[in-house]
Amino acid sequence: MRMRMPLSVLTAAGLSLTALGLGTAPATAAPVDAASYAAYDGSPEEAAANRAFFEAVLKSAAEKRAANPTSAAAVTVVYNASRAPSFATQIARSAQIWNGSVSNVRLQAGTSGADFSYYEGNDSRGSYASTDGHGRGYIFLDYRQNQTYDSTRVTAHETGHVLGLPDHYSGPCSELMSGGGPGTSCTNAYPNSAERSRVNQLWANGFAAALDKAEKALQKSSR
Repeated sequence: MRMRMPLSVLTAAGLSLTALGLGTAPATAAPVDAASYAAYDGSPEEAAANRAFFEAVLKSAAEKRAANPTSAAAVTVVYNASRAPSFATQIARSAQIWNGSVSNVRLQAGTSGADFSYYEGNDSRGSYASTDGHGRGYIFLDYRQNQTYDSTRVTAHETGHVLGLPDHYSGPCSELMSGGGPGTSCTNAYPNSAERSRVNQLWANGFAAALDKAEKALQKSSR
């Protein structure tokens, strides 16, 4: 859920568009005037990063299921919210919204063996999802953006990337992944029927493929 920022602002803040590295606290930037948050702007790089995040979480969940088989129909994805205490309510609400909207995957809070984490801070790029490409990822929640836009919508939108959904900024307010496209007056934090259906499909077919791969790797390593 990015904002289009003037190049001068990014340069002045000393920021690049590369993802922050996991394992250290996310870098912070000087507070940016809310007026600078002109509009949301997707990019091929951001789309690729979001897709990589989803695949990393899918792989992590599949590997845990392969190592400890369970009869549960829904796949459990564990998130760590301890690094974003200011957004505890929004994160919990976001998980509740998604858990009540889809049936093939369930978000669960935890600090041990988490599939992804939430962080908070100041970043002129706004809030976003990121991955290091090695099975670990995080969602960064920007303070100023969450004051300008509905915070629960921001959090639920970014969590949507974890579940496999891409940005669609030109969509209506009723579409969660339209992010900030509809403007600051949009407070809808629920995915629409098409988004719910897509997530269920991804966590049925995509997870099955990831689980098969994980089980084969586990069998090979045990020989």
